[in-house]
This record gives sequence, C-alpha cells and structure tokens, in this order.
Amino acid sequence: MARGRNRRRVDRDPAEQRRRLGRAVSLLLPPLLTVLAIAAAGWLGWRQGVQGDLLRIREIRFEGLSRASAQELLELSPVQRGDHLLLCDTSLVEVALRRHPWISSVEVRRTLPPALEVKVSERRAAALVDLGGLYLVDAEGEVFKRALPGDGLDLPVVTGITRDDWVERRAEVEPLLHAALALLDRWAERGLDRRTPVSEIHISADYGTTLWAGAEGLEIRLGHGALPEKLARLERVLAAVEAEGRRAEVLHLENRRRPDWVAVRFAGEATAGGGGGQRPRGR
Repeated sequence: MARGRNRRRVDRDPAEQRRRLGRAVSLLLPPLLTVLAIAAAGWLGWRQGVQGDLLRIREIRFEGLSRASAQELLELSPVQRGDHLLLCDTSLVEVALRRHPWISSVEVRRTLPPALEVKVSERRAAALVDLGGLYLVDAEGEVFKRALPGDGLDLPVVTGITRDDWVERRAEVEPLLHAALALLDRWAERGLDRRTPVSEIHISADYGTTLWAGAEGLEIRLGHGALPEKLARLERVLAAVEAEGRRAEVLHLENRRRPDWVAVRFAGEATAGGGGGQRPRGR
C-alpha cells in the first residue's frame, strides 16, 4: 500500500508534469508552425493573386483581323482589361465574339504576363445575294451580313430569290443559292473569271440559271443541269467567237432536245440558230 501511494505521489509531481508537457510541445510545435506558415502563405497568395493586381489582365491581343476591328470585338467581349486572368470564362468570350458578322471562329488562350490572346478566323464573302436588299454570302452559302458601302466588295450578285422565299421557303430555295455558288467555283476553276468575270447570276426554278459576264454584259443562258459539260462547251464557243473578232450578246446552252447545240446572238444581229456556224465548235 505504501509503495502504491509513493507511485501516485511521483505521478502527480508538478516538475514531472512540466517535463512531460514540454516534451509534448516540442514534438507538436514544428508541424503546427509549418501548418500555420502554409496557411499564411496561402492566404497571402490568395489575397495577392485574386484580390490584388498580380493576375489582372493587362492586354487583350487579336490575331487574324481584316474586316473586323479590335475595338469592335472588345465592345462585344464580356472580359476586359483588369479582369482576373484565372477567373474569366474564355468560352463566353468565344461565344460573344462570334456574334460579330465577319467572325466565323474564335480561339481564346490565357498567357503570362497576364493577357488574353484571341485568334479569329473571318468569313470570306463569295457573292452578294439580293433578298430585297443586298446581303453578303460566304462560300458555304451562309448569308451573314447586309452589304454596306464601307465593305468595299466587288462581287457577283445572285438574284431570283425573294426575301419572302428566303424566310418562308428557305429549305426549297437554299439549294438554288448553293448551286449559284458552285457555278462561281466552277467558273473560276476553268479560268473563265479571268477572261469573262461574272457580274450577276439569276436563278429560277422554272428556267434554270442565267448569268451575265464580262464588261459588255454577255448574257449566258445555262438552263438546268449538266454544268461541267456546258461550261466546257461555253469555253470553246467563247474562244471561237473571240478568234473571229466578233462579240456575242447572248449565248443559249439550255436546249434540252439538243444539249450539244449552242445558239449565239451576236452584237447587232438577230438570234442565229446554231450560233451562226458556232454549233460545231460548241460540241
């Protein structure tokens, strides 16, 4: 019993308790200080990085601009200089900038020092289309902008589609517009645009395609279908007419019963079946 009481007195000795507490503190203090240091560094980093100016956007740079201006795109952008680099939503920027009629695609990238690099691809106007007013259409057939004098574009005009047709029967008339654009592509592929550039293409569900080309406004009636063959025949006829030093006013390639015939009306003459001797050359 005495020995047990002595042990309890030793256990309750204040000096021993202080030594035990000191050892515990010496073991816990270093990791505690480390945690506090990390927390303090994180707080300072957050304050400087999020609330401070360290990661504020200093510049928004644009690449690929020709028709659109940097100022126009900045006015559309939901992110501006001074916004936080890491907190801005680049996908929203891309969506907003695609609202500009000339912009077809946008790619936004964050860079350091804090800036946004914006790479844009602009549409290429392939023609004008008359829809109760002139509109620009790209090579994919998308009507994307009303034509303005400041656009400075000398392009062929596609006619024959009314605004009501485009709004109410778009699924029916859109293929006609695509066909007109395909004709322009084929015209350029054969090099005809360098000799006789197209000024107007008129498309009609009933009568097919008629175009006007060259400085003198040569009328070329292509009708429906067989476009590659008709263009090859047209090229031969134009070369023959030019070789004779004559000027054609109207070329007919829409004869359905005799598709290999070309009828030519020369300047100052009445219509001549077979092209006034040009039919064999048009085959």
